[in-house]
Amino acid sequence: MTELIAVAVITVLAVISPGADFAMVVRNSYLYGRPTGLLAAAGVAAGVLVHVTYTMLGVGLLIASSTALFTAIKLAGAAYLVYIGVRTFRARADLTVDLESKPQLSPLGALRSGFLTNVLNPKTTLFVVSTFTQVVNPGTPVWQQAGYGLFMSFAHLAWFGAVALFFSDARLRNRMLKAQKALNRAIGSVLVGLGVGLGFAR
Repeated sequence: MTELIAVAVITVLAVISPGADFAMVVRNSYLYGRPTGLLAAAGVAAGVLVHVTYTMLGVGLLIASSTALFTAIKLAGAAYLVYIGVRTFRARADLTVDLESKPQLSPLGALRSGFLTNVLNPKTTLFVVSTFTQVVNPGTPVWQQAGYGLFMSFAHLAWFGAVALFFSDARLRNRMLKAQKALNRAIGSVLVGLGVGLGFAR
C-alpha cells in the first residue's frame, strides 16, 4: 500500500507541474479547438506508455546509466520543442474565430504533437525511470508494475484532457483567438525557452 501511495503522489505531482506537455496541449486547444486539444492529450498519455514500456524492459536503466544516450534523447527533445516554438512564434494571426470551423491540424498531427513532445521529453524519462527504480520494489509483480504504468498514463490523460477542455471553452477560446498574435508569441517563447533549457540542463 505504501508503494502504491508513493507512486500515486509522485505521479500526480509530476503531471500537474507545468512543462512542455502543458504548453503543447494549451497551444493545440486554443488554436484548433477541443477535439485537437484532446487528441494532443491522448498523444501525451501514449508517450508515457512508451517510457513505461522501455523502463520495464530494462532499457530505462541503460538510458539512465548511459550519458551519451540520454544526452542524445535530451537534445532531440530540445530541438523538437524549439522547432515547434519557433513555428508558433512566427505563425500568422489569421485563424478564424468560428468555433465550428474545421481544425487546421489533422487528427494524426494533433496526436503526434502530444506524443512526440512527451516521448522526447527527458524529464518524463527521468520521472518514469526514477519512480520504477527508486520507489517500485524489484519484487513487485509485473502485472502490478504494468498497473502503475497504466495509472501514470491515465493520470496524464485525465489532467491534460481537463486542460484541453478548459482552454478550448468557446468563450475563453474566442477571447484567446482575438489576442492570437500575442499568445502565439508567448507560447512560442515558452516552448523555445523549455527547449533551450532542456538542451543545456545537466
